[in-house]
Amino acid sequence: MRKLLLATGNQAKVREYRSLLRSLPFRLVTLEEQGITTAVSEVGESLEENARLKAMTLAAESQLVALADDSGLEVDILGGEPGCLSARCAGEGASDEERISYLLARLEGVPREKRSARFRCVIAIATPEGRVELCSGECRGLITIEPVGREGFGYDPVFYLPELAKTMAELSLEVKNRISHRGQAARQVPKVLAGLGL
Repeated sequence: MRKLLLATGNQAKVREYRSLLRSLPFRLVTLEEQGITTAVSEVGESLEENARLKAMTLAAESQLVALADDSGLEVDILGGEPGCLSARCAGEGASDEERISYLLARLEGVPREKRSARFRCVIAIATPEGRVELCSGECRGLITIEPVGREGFGYDPVFYLPELAKTMAELSLEVKNRISHRGQAARQVPKVLAGLGL
């Protein structure tokens, strides 16, 4: 069976993608499993640029079809920040808890109705020959006053979904994958792979 490289070192993302893409006729392999230690710097100015850069770099290095994503939280009252800086807004190497604390501090005093936000995900699929295609998804919600829930990762504990009356971190992986930005983008992957002749 042909391999598809999950071009991320984030094990929580690997877990989600193994669930989301389990029906693909590919064997999903990780950077670690392939012995790849290259760290691709996310120097792009958009989620699209970063996803494309990671997928193309790691497809060329591995000589495998590579799937990379870049995801971000875009808060309306912050002008769409932190966006593509979501993982680094509290400083390089900051923990999820530190990033959440930094975000909540920036929103201190902002009333609930003005805390609208969206999670956005862009997936890039690249071939070793340099062909690349993108998929994207988004999920809208509100930023809570404090973290709630223990599931998921990143900003999930402060991303509230009014229609479910829960934060993303209170959802099972099955429910999260059904409604999340990453789940929406991942459902486009089979069509993109077919369009690439894979």
